[in-house]
Amino acid sequence: MKEPIMAMHVVIGAGSIGTNVARLLADRGESVRIVTRSGSGPEYPQVERVAADASDPGRLTELSRGAKVIYHCANPPSYTMWERLLPPIQNAVIAAAKANRAVLAITGSMYAYGPQPGGMMNEHTPMAATGPKGRLRKRLWEQALNAGIRTVEVRGSDYIGRDSNGLYSIIIEPAMKAGRAAWVPADLDAPHTFTFNGDMAQALVALGNDERAWGQAWHVPSPPAISIRELARRYAAAAGRPPVKLIPLPRAAMRTAGLFVPTAREMAEMDYQWYSPFLMDASKTADAFGLTATDLDVIINNQVSERGRGLIPPPDFDSKQRFRHCASS
Repeated sequence: MKEPIMAMHVVIGAGSIGTNVARLLADRGESVRIVTRSGSGPEYPQVERVAADASDPGRLTELSRGAKVIYHCANPPSYTMWERLLPPIQNAVIAAAKANRAVLAITGSMYAYGPQPGGMMNEHTPMAATGPKGRLRKRLWEQALNAGIRTVEVRGSDYIGRDSNGLYSIIIEPAMKAGRAAWVPADLDAPHTFTFNGDMAQALVALGNDERAWGQAWHVPSPPAISIRELARRYAAAAGRPPVKLIPLPRAAMRTAGLFVPTAREMAEMDYQWYSPFLMDASKTADAFGLTATDLDVIINNQVSERGRGLIPPPDFDSKQRFRHCASS
């Protein structure tokens, strides 16, 4: 087998986050290897796309040789796959980081916290999830912390932004384009924090390369919480279309469907996020690293636009300021 060329950064997964991380690093002139089962990923001169099984410790260790940071951005598309697929990938990325003395930067979520009083979560909130997916996320982070490696987990809320797989792309956009109503399994007026996928990429790169962040979990600075009703109104306005009629699904509907549909059952476990306030505080990250959230209207305008390619900063973006904590360790 041909000896792989060493890359300074290895990205696992080419979804919304992995792609934006690879683009961001490539735009900085860094050498990047992105590993997926299919060999997909952004087409950049500085990005090498490799088809490989990220759950194979030996292969991933070989592909990560010489890397400073390994970015774990892989996320199975279906909740029903998590328990089967996530632990083997976690074992492999930890083995690769340990063998190559690389930092492991993990794309995290809010699931490990479980329901919290008032829906408020900050970096000091205990991981108190009782459902299977939340307990799995807690277990995976504790595994990384206790693995004897340099690691950091960066946690975000539900994603918005071009190429993100979330509320807009799944529910709002199809209804808006078809001129029909959208059925939404949520309280339409409950405040909810949404995270820009570009801001998640920025935070992963910044914290993965800053030793002050290692050994801790951090939150991505995100726009102020907003209701689904208001978010949908802003998307429609940005697209120049009439507001989408939103019809809330009763909370019991998904739970009833879960008796027969496995995916619905998995979604029902997390419905507390959508039927009550869901608020993420990232002031610790903002204070420590100077990271800030991209303006919500900038995100929305970019997402509905036919232009752009995902990681579009606000007009007053200062690259030196934004990357001042991204120096390689």
